[in-house]
Amino acid sequence: MPVRSPTDRRQPQRSDQRRTAILEALNEHLRNTGFDALNIAEVARQAGVGRSAFYFYFENKAAAVAALLEPMHDAVFAANEILADTGEPPRKRIRDTLEAVLRTGEQHRYLFQAMLEARGASSAVRDMWDNARESFVPAVSAVIAAERASGRAPDGPHPDVLASLLLEFNDRLLERFILGGPLDRDQLLEGAEAVWMGTIYGATA
Repeated sequence: MPVRSPTDRRQPQRSDQRRTAILEALNEHLRNTGFDALNIAEVARQAGVGRSAFYFYFENKAAAVAALLEPMHDAVFAANEILADTGEPPRKRIRDTLEAVLRTGEQHRYLFQAMLEARGASSAVRDMWDNARESFVPAVSAVIAAERASGRAPDGPHPDVLASLLLEFNDRLLERFILGGPLDRDQLLEGAEAVWMGTIYGATA
């Protein structure tokens, strides 16, 4: 069996390069047209592949948009690590975490808007989004359990339940922030901080 050099092993496969080219073209189109006006044939042409190649990698345009959100998922994961840093006071951790979530929304605004449309168009993408959100439940639940064990937070519903509901709340917070509404950024942040503090530490926190 021939042995490839380390340099050869680092070379991306052609299929990976094609998938990356499709996502780059899709990203550019979303910036300019939005989800509804997205044209798969044009995305494929710009990526230098045929329509069949697009559908080889992605079931539909909604699934392709979901793939673009991986950096956003990573950023939200990093935000949750702020929450877990028990060396900081609870209110500061919660405030900094929510700030990071909103900042992530700002940095990926057009992608988040496209994802909202994709969720409405595809039950598979909706399930994908929900599963991604639920993947953060154990980390938030562990923080709640640790705060209870330390005496900083009172007993209450199971930490998994509270974590799931708080993450659902963050979904809605991001949606209101991105799409707009009666509250500005500071008001959303202040209200969200109060919800998280009250849920984890009690009404008198």
